[in-house]
Amino acid sequence: MKIEGWFSAIALLVLLLSRSHLATSQEVEDEKEFSYEQGSPNGPQHWGEIHEEWAICNNGDMQSPIDLLHERVKVLPGLGRLRRSYRAANATLKNRGHDIMLEWTEEAGRIHINGTDYELKQCHWHSPSEHSINGKRFALELHMVHESADDRVAVVGIMYKIGRPDSFLTELMEYIEEMSGNNEEERVVGFVDPRHIKIGSRKYYRYMGSLTTPPCTQGVVWTISEKIRTVSKDQVSLLREAVHDDAENNARPLQPLNGREIQFYTPRLRKNDEILHP
Repeated sequence: MKIEGWFSAIALLVLLLSRSHLATSQEVEDEKEFSYEQGSPNGPQHWGEIHEEWAICNNGDMQSPIDLLHERVKVLPGLGRLRRSYRAANATLKNRGHDIMLEWTEEAGRIHINGTDYELKQCHWHSPSEHSINGKRFALELHMVHESADDRVAVVGIMYKIGRPDSFLTELMEYIEEMSGNNEEERVVGFVDPRHIKIGSRKYYRYMGSLTTPPCTQGVVWTISEKIRTVSKDQVSLLREAVHDDAENNARPLQPLNGREIQFYTPRLRKNDEILHP
């Protein structure tokens, strides 16, 4: 084979490998192939059997979500504040089958973790919360999904209890209601500002885990806000009803910790301070 032919073959192989990595490192766009029903043939216990590239859902040792048990937490003030720089950008709401996803179609900013920039790509909701704190799950959990230039993933998680409506969801309620009523799979919503997603606390948990939906890719940097915010019952109900999947929830069961370290950042830790749940 001529040298030019070798270079072409190598270039094609690199392209295929890079596309394969991208396809298996991100959450699936169509969630209809799996379910959250316990005991179902395509339920959480069987996700790893549906496709070969989903096998890690069953045999991975760094799976998410987990219980953020305080006895396991290592307090590390040196982690520093979560550095966020977001901006408003055009976005589209999508019904993926089991959740409603808001996908930014333009650059919406980034977070900076351990020397790496992760661009904000999308956010979506799970109910009840997927992560728990000391064994307690909450009404809702928002995942803000970010990707680095080399396809690594970082997710910021925010949990909610029933109470006053969440202001960010309030901005989207009309669009979600219209999608639900018309059984739409996609709706353009225009400019959405991710800075309107309130975190409310500098304190956070940090651990290495995975995507919580297939293909369950590991190596995801998780940052979970310690602050439990509020959401209304109507908002939680609408998010579940809008997907028309007739499922009671879309939360994956808790996964084994398998010796992983859970880090906790607090900006001011004094002697005898305790990590207290709000």
